[in-house]
Amino acid sequence: MENDTKEKREGKDTESSLLNGSLSAKLRLTTTHTTPFTSLITVSTKEERGIKEETQQHIGTDRKRKQKAKDRGREGELKIKIKAEEGSVICPKSKANEKSGLGERDVSSSVLVISRNSPRPLKDITKGQIPQENQTQHGKDIQREKVDTGNTEKKIITEEKEDICELENKTQDRNTNTKISSSASAITINTSKLCASTLASKPPSSLAPVDPLKLKALSMGLSKELKILLIKVESAGRQTFNISEVEEQRIPLSKISIENTATDVIRACKGTRVKEKFKESFLLPAFSVKPSISIETPIPREKLNPPTPSIYLESKRDAFSPVLLQFCTDPKNAVTVIRGLAGSLRLNLGLFSTKSLVEANAEHAVEVRTQVQQPADENWDPSGSAQTWPCESSRSHTTIAKYAQYQASSFQESLQEEKESENEEEGEQVNSSDPSAVGKIIKFGTNIDLSDPKRWKPQLQELLKLPAFMRVESSNNMLSHVGHTILGMNTVQLYMKVPGSRTPGHQENNNFCSVNINIGPGDCEWFAVHEHYWGAINKFCEKHQVDYLTGSWWPVLEDLYSSNIPVYRFIQRPGDLVWINAGTVHWVQAVGWCNNIAWNVGPLNSYQYQLALERFEWNVVKKVKSIVPMIHVSWNVARTIKINVSLHCLMQSIKHIQILRDQLVAAGKKICYQSRVKDEPAYYCNECDVEVYNLLFVTSENSSKKSYVVHCEDCARAKSPLLAGVVVLEQYRIEELMKTYDSFTLVSLTF
Repeated sequence: MENDTKEKREGKDTESSLLNGSLSAKLRLTTTHTTPFTSLITVSTKEERGIKEETQQHIGTDRKRKQKAKDRGREGELKIKIKAEEGSVICPKSKANEKSGLGERDVSSSVLVISRNSPRPLKDITKGQIPQENQTQHGKDIQREKVDTGNTEKKIITEEKEDICELENKTQDRNTNTKISSSASAITINTSKLCASTLASKPPSSLAPVDPLKLKALSMGLSKELKILLIKVESAGRQTFNISEVEEQRIPLSKISIENTATDVIRACKGTRVKEKFKESFLLPAFSVKPSISIETPIPREKLNPPTPSIYLESKRDAFSPVLLQFCTDPKNAVTVIRGLAGSLRLNLGLFSTKSLVEANAEHAVEVRTQVQQPADENWDPSGSAQTWPCESSRSHTTIAKYAQYQASSFQESLQEEKESENEEEGEQVNSSDPSAVGKIIKFGTNIDLSDPKRWKPQLQELLKLPAFMRVESSNNMLSHVGHTILGMNTVQLYMKVPGSRTPGHQENNNFCSVNINIGPGDCEWFAVHEHYWGAINKFCEKHQVDYLTGSWWPVLEDLYSSNIPVYRFIQRPGDLVWINAGTVHWVQAVGWCNNIAWNVGPLNSYQYQLALERFEWNVVKKVKSIVPMIHVSWNVARTIKINVSLHCLMQSIKHIQILRDQLVAAGKKICYQSRVKDEPAYYCNECDVEVYNLLFVTSENSSKKSYVVHCEDCARAKSPLLAGVVVLEQYRIEELMKTYDSFTLVSLTF
């Protein structure tokens, strides 16, 4: 009765002082039954050493009661391992108090054992722990054995106090250099209200050392978890731990959303059994920000050639207006022409003229495309009998100096032909500068790399005059967060053209926006279609047996009009800047002799991010390499791009990583941690070109040269189903990714 009265009094004191608690800890107990715990854990302080002897007398009486309980067939055993580490202790109110409380009692490295029969020494228990290799803090769950009560028909309520396990803790105070003996702190466990459901009668289980290899079976079988939240409170000069929460609610993986924490995601992954490769989209349809465009509603023929949005800047201030950024990136606007931008910003386009290029780097490499000159709105097959979609060209290489000679000679030939035709009749006149001169072979100088800041310093500095959202590099440009160079995307490329030079139909890599400035002196003609219609154009490519993503094609306008697809068509003059919005399908043909410069940008908005991720997943389906490593970029800009689709992508990435990691560990595959270094590029599978993030499957192709190749899981298992000879490298600790995920703050963007 005295013990019961004392326990009730302590319970009231604990409840009244709960708000003053400063420490909480989480304990996991894996069991096949739900066992409610309503007990108090009392930590005796130094002032209570005198009471210790009286307590031990009560313990002797309790042991006799236990022996009688065994005779009545109530023998049971409960063994709990608690490894309280700083990483697993949660202090919702004050971390400072938590650390000081732990330091005074040195429980951060102790192991507590509760046994109904006899206490086991601390050293024996630590021998049975699971090796920590390939485990994170979330994998260090506390184990609990099944309770064998020997009774099949009724619940037994035990009102027996547990043994005291004195923990051999040695603490060294750096200031006083005084050692505190292990008897200075003792932990008393009071389980007078512990309830347990009984199982079928079985012989009493032995206390033989646990085989770590057999512990794996527990995680693979059907199990439940109880989460006990312990809150440290002060009561009458004594420190106690009150159990404020008993049962842990595990969220099914299918119910996990961006509202959950990274810990919830990891826990859900660990509770899910995925036999094959985990496949879930990085996109969520509910987050779509695409404009609603009805392809079913017929569009009158006169409206299938809509006017192209064109902006005329009156001053330099207009170029830096937020309104311009909002207009260009509006999902409804497929393309925007900014007339005379170079003049408004006083850009020296002469730095990109053929003469300046030759003077700067005459021997610089140029890729050449040999094409057949045709009218811009036509595309004839090789026989010239019918219009078609395939637009073939052969590739070769030359230098800036040599192409400059070709460009100049082409212009001189045109002038000569015009002069000779002055005396001819108008009907017989042929102007070679007119693209209608079908059949003439021309050469197009393309993909000239201007990325080297030493070789092209004046040219690149001149482009810094542009508004921030148009620049090659800026903090609000996703491509500036890739961490490495992607030629032609986050660097400038130059194009040297003669009349009829064609850039075939395409969407930009991963649907990113693009900036194109005409240097002159001639014009360019553009065709553009909103991203909404790319699927219909893809079907035309399939019909004409040309690959939409990797092939060369030139749309037949009548095919598009007959399919109710509107086409923007406009002329780009020297000094004009063309902004191609995310996902816009476009194709270009030179009207005169001119040079163009272009690059890609990735505005930090939902529309751009969604389309980039959509194309990333479509490329995986089509087994085409995504030039932009979207998962890598998503993590790099996680603290900058505050949009829902990005957070969902990070959550899906954590799922993929954790489930794959658990599968590898369960199969006994060692995972080696190797952190990334500065400017280390993203990795792609050597076979299928899919992006490989965090968990790299590496093989040595040539042992003598020490060349290593990265594979995705599928391709690695195709070579070796059991991954023999494959090294698995981990570049980020899961805790790092969880921290980034949990620090994410959602904000809404309107553009």
